[in-house]
Amino acid sequence: MNAREFIPAGVDLNALAMAAKGCQGCELHQDATQTVFGAGPEHARVVLVGEQPGDIEDRQGAPFVGPAGRLLDRALEESGIARKGAYVTNAVKHFRFKMVGKRRLHQTPDRDHIEACRPWLTAEFALLDPEIVVVLGATAVKALLGTTYRVTKDRGRLLPFEVPTNLNGGSHTAKAMITIHPSAVLRTPDELRAQAYADLVADLKVAAAALS
Repeated sequence: MNAREFIPAGVDLNALAMAAKGCQGCELHQDATQTVFGAGPEHARVVLVGEQPGDIEDRQGAPFVGPAGRLLDRALEESGIARKGAYVTNAVKHFRFKMVGKRRLHQTPDRDHIEACRPWLTAEFALLDPEIVVVLGATAVKALLGTTYRVTKDRGRLLPFEVPTNLNGGSHTAKAMITIHPSAVLRTPDELRAQAYADLVADLKVAAAALS
């Protein structure tokens, strides 16, 4: 089972987002508040892909609106990428969590969740046709680039990436750039956080330079 049966043909991003609200392509929809689809202009030259929505995103129904999103906004501004001109989304569109007391704690999506949700990401790419894809964190790397690449050894450099042009395997070559997820910066110990943030900005400047 996956999301493909829920994807309408011949629609724009707004209609795609509306369709995603009814997705039952994996079991994550059962406990999540709602689908959190991507956001940004349909002709964005840069697309940023993270792992999955967090607790705040799940409640608000929008990607990257929590603390990690605010840090990403700041890093994009410092790197020279216009946030309003970028499209942000996640490899998995529902929040996976476990309850600890009254708190909902993040759980990393499994491969099955990534594969089930892949048709949404493919449909987004087919409409967006970006020049640069910024891959945020290990789960997004696995979803987009497979197991060949690692955040630690491959971050901050331009890599070839086959941008899907349809749901049937069509693609064309663009560029991808791996960096850490902004939530990883927030989890970095206080004494190392400034450097982790500076490294994120430095990576994003590579993407910005490729766009200019």
